[in-house]
Amino acid sequence: MVFWSILPVTLSLVSFIGTWTVYGIAFTYKHVCPLTDWSGANYCRGNKTEDCCFPPTISSSGMNAPENSLFTATINTASFLFLVFCIFHHAHILEKNTCHSMLSKCALIFGVVSALGGFAAGNCNPGYLTVLHFFGAGVSFLCVCFYTVLLTALTAKCVLSGYEKVLFPLRLISTMIQIIATICYTFFFAQNHYFYSHLSAVFEWILALNLELFELSYTVDFCFFSSFMLSNLLSKREEEKPLVLS
Repeated sequence: MVFWSILPVTLSLVSFIGTWTVYGIAFTYKHVCPLTDWSGANYCRGNKTEDCCFPPTISSSGMNAPENSLFTATINTASFLFLVFCIFHHAHILEKNTCHSMLSKCALIFGVVSALGGFAAGNCNPGYLTVLHFFGAGVSFLCVCFYTVLLTALTAKCVLSGYEKVLFPLRLISTMIQIIATICYTFFFAQNHYFYSHLSAVFEWILALNLELFELSYTVDFCFFSSFMLSNLLSKREEEKPLVLS
């Protein structure tokens, strides 16, 4: 049913428009440095916290008022939609390819944990609850990597739309970019020099954009999704029930 293709589109658009709007507001108020400025001349360091800017990460973009409210709303909405996306995709697998239900369940677990990490990151301001915020973000980023790997594997094994021969190589490339960008982001984030902090921010925006494109590719799959498939989550399918010999 074409109607359900709205879900991955909405998820991608909310994430993309929301995060870039938050960055735009933060940049306007000079709360974050421009993504194009690599000099770090006005970078907040040590005791210097006024009339300066922070590296333009997604987290630091939503640290101060007034953009922090939109940041929380964006991350919470995106996390909720991502959670729904994970559940619906699992129901789709159960309907069309029951033999791969275990692999789909593993993907669902990583997806749910990633969404919960997103909720934690969105509701814990990085300026006040730094540890909780980055713990949630770290869990979310890590689980998203596993989730994209498992969904790409399911694309190779399952037939949901009939376009898997085209979608699989695209999702494989996207998964590799997601993993590499996450590793680079983590490595550079741990460095103290502004150049590396800025580089970390660039990789964070890359992995966020890449995930949005990965999710957007499921518009094709969800064109073949129907609401009755959700019943698979509530009851066992007939072929899974044990046979009673009389």
